[in-house]
Amino acid sequence: MAEGQFYATGKRKTAVARVWMKPGKGRIVVNKKPIEDYLVRESDRITVLKPLKLIDMLDKFDIYVNVRGGGIFGQAGAIRHGISRALVGSDPALRDSLKKEGFLTRDSRMKERKKYGQPGARARFQYSKR
Repeated sequence: MAEGQFYATGKRKTAVARVWMKPGKGRIVVNKKPIEDYLVRESDRITVLKPLKLIDMLDKFDIYVNVRGGGIFGQAGAIRHGISRALVGSDPALRDSLKKEGFLTRDSRMKERKKYGQPGARARFQYSKR
């Protein structure tokens, strides 16, 4: 890895984000598009920027992200996880504050699989007496 460049992987549901971070002016590029074009919903952008706002480094790093799998919400969570891990890689002293907010915890909640002989994961076919 280049000097001053940090890499981390973030995950959420089935989305996986690969995050590269280097000192810069605060540009964030997701899948070769500016973050405003990729994450259209304001709430998703806020989710992604939370770790940077928490430690007040919004305009200190340029961030490049490749993200695959899942939906937009899961991808936003994966990007947040990746950014948080990259920040810890850049400065281990940030670990406590990011850990306290829960940004370093991989959200392991996944969709439960459908079981055989049933219409869904938990749903049962209606019982018929006659």
